[in-house]
Parts: sequence; C-alpha cells; structure tokens
Amino acid sequence: MLRTNERKHYNGEEKSGGRSYICIDLKSFFASVECVERGLDPMTTNLVVADPDRTERTICLAITPAMKRLGIRNRCRVYEIPPNVSYIMAEPRMSLYMDYSTRIYRIYLKFISAEDIHVYSVDEVFIDVTHYLKLYGKTAKELGKTMIDEVFKETGITATCGVGTNMFLAKIAMDIIAKRSPDFMGELDEESYKEQLWDHKPLQDFWMIGPATVRRLAKYGITTMRGISETDESFLYKQFGVDAELLIDHAWGREMTEMRDVKSYVPKENSLSRSQILPCDYSFEEGKLILKEMMDLLCLDMVDKNFVTDSITIGINYSRECMTAAAHGSVHLDIKTSADMVIIPAVTGLYEEIVNRRLPIRRISISCNKVVHEPYMQYDLFTDAEILEKDRNVQKAVIDIKKKYGKNAILKGMNFEEKATTKERNRQIGGHKGYGEGKTVYVRGEES
Repeated sequence: MLRTNERKHYNGEEKSGGRSYICIDLKSFFASVECVERGLDPMTTNLVVADPDRTERTICLAITPAMKRLGIRNRCRVYEIPPNVSYIMAEPRMSLYMDYSTRIYRIYLKFISAEDIHVYSVDEVFIDVTHYLKLYGKTAKELGKTMIDEVFKETGITATCGVGTNMFLAKIAMDIIAKRSPDFMGELDEESYKEQLWDHKPLQDFWMIGPATVRRLAKYGITTMRGISETDESFLYKQFGVDAELLIDHAWGREMTEMRDVKSYVPKENSLSRSQILPCDYSFEEGKLILKEMMDLLCLDMVDKNFVTDSITIGINYSRECMTAAAHGSVHLDIKTSADMVIIPAVTGLYEEIVNRRLPIRRISISCNKVVHEPYMQYDLFTDAEILEKDRNVQKAVIDIKKKYGKNAILKGMNFEEKATTKERNRQIGGHKGYGEGKTVYVRGEES
C-alpha cells in the first residue's frame, strides 16, 4: 500500500473513518475465460493457459480451480504437472482477456463511480463502497455479492469478494477467507480479524508479506500476525527499518491508506523499464542485439511520453546452468535525453564492460531511471542540439507510423537478424500471445 512520509495518528475512534471497502478478484481469470469460450466449467475442467509452442519449462499463466484442488500450484511450469493428470492446454490470448476485463469493469461502473474504484490488476479491483450503502439499502457484503453475481451472469466468470473496514482487511478477507468459502465471500473488521486470522499460518498468505520477510521473522520465532503484534516495535524497526510500520499496522488489522490517497498519489520519481526472458541461451553478441532492440523501443516510449533521462540501468541473467551471479550496472549520461543516437551507444558500451563474453545469456532487463518531462531537458556546450532535434523528429515519425499501421509497420535492419525478437514481441501483450487462435492441445487426454 501507499505510505505517507508522516504516519497518521491512529486511535480506537478512527476505525478508518467507518469506511467500507470491497476487493474483487476474478477467479483463475485467464483459465476461466478459456473455459467460458469453450463452454466448459472451470470448477470441474482441468485446463492450463500456456503456449504449446514453447518447451515444457514454460510457465502456466493460469490453471483452473479444478487443477488447484489436485494440489497443483498456480504459475507452475508445465513439466511440474503430475504425469497422471489429464488436462487441456489453451494458447494464451491476452487481447481476449483484456476485452473480458474491460467488460467486467463496465459492470462495476453500473454500481460505482470510477473515482471510487482502483484497478489493482487486470483481474482485481478495490472499491470504496462507503457512500453507496445507503443509496442501495444494502450492507457492503450484500453489495459485493450483487456485483459478483452480475459479473457471473453477464460473462460466466466466477469472482471472489472480500469486505473490510479498510483496504488491507478487504484484501485478506478475499485472499484467505473468500477463496475458501462456498459462496466466495469473506468479511473482516479489526476484531474479527484478530479472532480468525491472528494465528493463521503461513504468514506468506498475508498481502505484502514475502518469503524473505517470513524467513527473517522466523529466525526470531515469529510465525503469526499475533507474534508480530506482541513483538517490541523498536526491535521490528531495527530489523526492517521503515517497512516495520506496515508490518505493525497490518498485524493489528490497520491500514492508513484510503481510496482518496490512492487516487491522488503522484510518485516523486518515475522510471520506464523493459525485461525479456529469451527463448533459448543467447551468446554475447546475440544478447547485445536484443539489448539494442529493447533500448530502441524504450527510447521511443520516452519520446511518446515526453520523457527524458540521464541514467540507465541494465541487468543480465545468465543461463541457469552457469550458476553464477548476474551482471548489473548503470551508465550516466552528460545530458537528459531520449535520443536513441545518444543512449544506445552508451548502453552498448556498458553491456560490453560488465557482461561475461563466455557465458550464455537468458534474461535482459533495462530501466531508464528518474525520467522527467522534456521541458527539463538541458544541453551542454558539446551537444549539437540541431542533430538531436532531427533525430527526435525521426523518432516521432516512427511512432506516428506505428500507431497508425501497427507496431511492425516500420522496423530497423537489426530487427531482421536471425536472433532478433522485436517482430515477434510486437505481436504479443505482456510478453505473451495477444491474438492467438484459441489453439487447444489435449495432454494425456482426448477431446470429448
């Protein structure tokens, strides 16, 4: 959650101002959409969303609730599915999932104003329903149930709903209670939270507590939210720094962030980034090609958003078989710019400096740090502003063509090299097929 620089004073009278929040999650969303499209029930059908054209090491983007009940974990790799389980493998169709998400968001808008909805992800939203309960003459739980019933009626997608007196309680009511409830509903206030979840294990089930935090707490015998609440606060601050504030508040079921804070939040710093897991091991020179492609696209992103930067960070992960540390480094430019003719040579030079030429590469990430709007751009005495302006006009022309005719309407020579990936990735959404044909593969089973 967002945290302010100054911690708000909290006492028993505040109770989050008597507010009511709901959190809705579309159950096994991608897999449910594929089942609905095939006229199948995701609650009883074994289906995974994964690219059948990739290897068995590819990650399943989603699996149906039926497969989860078999003990198969979400986001598993294909080879991890037990050999005795028959299932359908559905080709990812990201554009279809976005269409469903948009349709479902419009359903929420039938009941709630957009200013009271925070889209947390493609399949999850937070909604402040405080001012709608009197309007509809319903409790928060009843209103939440009405909305998820409407989602199912119009799309066939099952949703889970958590209700809470703050955003944290709504979220964990959904994550921990609703997903285990027959009606897919859960409700918590601070008192019921202590009664039902203070001793819940594992701690990692709680929102915003990751495995590293769990391991660190376990070293001191802290394995539950009750344990955190009973631990001296000064000790927690010593161990976790400012992050201890979040741990302490959540241990007591408190959350200071409200919908208005989320809606008004403006980050102090912005960054633009891209990362790519390569389809196979790439050599040093092949990796450099991908780096140039990715940086070229990031430069276009900055021009399109009127951003400039003077700092770029790259990260290189080698093949798992190498069992070695990743390469990581940053380059600082003399000027703030979005010009590819300045940035790409600088980033290529950094790559050549930090990357081991003998090791195969499997993942590349790039981040343009502390980007600012173009009016802040400055030139030094050695910069030819006229050349940079011509380069920028070319970049703008490329952007206009891509927007009008598609991302692959104009490409550079490097995009046609054998190991280049830009052409294929331009057809994807979020690194996955955006416009698949709905290909179905029956694994260890036959079409009925």
